[in-house]
Amino acid sequence: MIKEIQLRVPISEEKHEGILLKKAARVLRVEPKTITGVKVLRKSIDARKAKIIFNYKVAVYIKEKMPETSTYSFKYKDVSKAKAVHIIGFGPAGMYAALRCIELGFKPIVLERGKNVQDRRRDLKAINQDHFVNEDSNYCFGEGGAGTYSDGKLYTRSLKRGDVRRIFENLVYHGATEQILIDAHPHIGTNKLPKVVQNIRETILKHGGEIHFESRVTDFVVKNNKLNAIRLKDETEMPADRVILATGHSARDIYYLLHKKEIALEAKSFAMGVRVEHPQHIIDSIQYHCKGKRDELLPAAAYSLVQQVKGRGVYSFCMCPGGFIVPAATANGEIVVNGMSPSKRNNLYANSGIVVEINVDQDLRKYEKFGVLKGLEYQKNLEKLAFTAGGRTQTAPAQRLTDFVEGKLSNTLNDCSYQPGLKSAPLHSLLPKFIGGRLRTGFSEFGKKMKGYYTEEANIVGVESRTSSPVSIPRKENLEHPQIEGLFPCGEGGGYAGGIVSAAMDGERCAESAIVGL
Repeated sequence: MIKEIQLRVPISEEKHEGILLKKAARVLRVEPKTITGVKVLRKSIDARKAKIIFNYKVAVYIKEKMPETSTYSFKYKDVSKAKAVHIIGFGPAGMYAALRCIELGFKPIVLERGKNVQDRRRDLKAINQDHFVNEDSNYCFGEGGAGTYSDGKLYTRSLKRGDVRRIFENLVYHGATEQILIDAHPHIGTNKLPKVVQNIRETILKHGGEIHFESRVTDFVVKNNKLNAIRLKDETEMPADRVILATGHSARDIYYLLHKKEIALEAKSFAMGVRVEHPQHIIDSIQYHCKGKRDELLPAAAYSLVQQVKGRGVYSFCMCPGGFIVPAATANGEIVVNGMSPSKRNNLYANSGIVVEINVDQDLRKYEKFGVLKGLEYQKNLEKLAFTAGGRTQTAPAQRLTDFVEGKLSNTLNDCSYQPGLKSAPLHSLLPKFIGGRLRTGFSEFGKKMKGYYTEEANIVGVESRTSSPVSIPRKENLEHPQIEGLFPCGEGGGYAGGIVSAAMDGERCAESAIVGL
């Protein structure tokens, strides 16, 4: 017999050996010796009150053997001589599109503008230390995409888009910790994810797929509204019948290319703002109602905040407990910041994007001359402004949180995890009023919700501008572009995902659609 039940374990009992089995026996009113195993299905923390509780969803096996392996299996075929599907981009959408192609018996040929995970490290070092951005290899571009070196969070609300569990099980199959199958907010970590990405690459190559790094696509050959070939930066032309376009939210050159070729695009609403960084102990003390060091059983505390301000949402985005702020620019002459955490989330700081919703149809009237690219141009202008305010390097403009809200230049700044460094700047007056004014009100309201959050010990750092793409690429019900036969827009770059898991699921769906009729 197998029973699924919920258990609540106070933190004072969490260390007790066999506590889950004892509690399960009590709830089910059976003898503990009849329970042959307790498998944790889900674990979360309830820290709303001073008495912190661990919530467990468990499967209890009574007089029945627990299974030793997962019910999921991944059967990859030899596709070295199979029909090809071309995939542009090797982030989560591209990787999972490639894996799904192999499962279905088709050969993925992946074209990635950036470098593999090992070689990307040198270019990340160049951004942080030399303030130089390689436009094809950075925190956004390269093997694994933006998530590889900026956290590896696996949060998703896309439960209706596909089998979320399958994506998680596949990550475990490729080396991720099984803990991601259990945690309410699963996270692999920037230090662990590159190895998982490398294992996925090896699976694809082992089964006959191809992956070409440093192969930026510069043109599409289209005849009679049908895709015929892909042209690369070295002028190589590759015949292509089916192409999955999984280039991510920052591949601006692709949007410009499609627009130039009069291939339909759509303007899309998005969000922009700043990163805020607190000492982690402040967030711990607020969330865990503690003074001093948090209990060793508790992870670095996170938070989620949202506030309506003048008809627009102001909310936390990509919150990174025990993490770092990183430079996520994809070109020289711009400042973009993002956040990440290592797997242990043991850094001294907690950072989060705090962003303002932008309705592309109502809020960007001065940018109408740019048509469907109006959001992209607005985004670019804010990043250039941050670059100038930071001193025209990757040094980022920053301000103490309280000074930003009160409209004062900060004479000094707090220590910060952002490696290229900070420069004091009047962000309260530099940011567009539409964004800056709402952020100031939002931070004040957040301080009321979390006592201690509004503090001069926190910095805000600009700008957080790449929450999602400001452009979407339309597609029909079969996921093909309505105008170009053989083109399948995919993932965050197409406007159909918002993170690793949703992008991976969309990649699988696009692979399933692209092979139809091949």
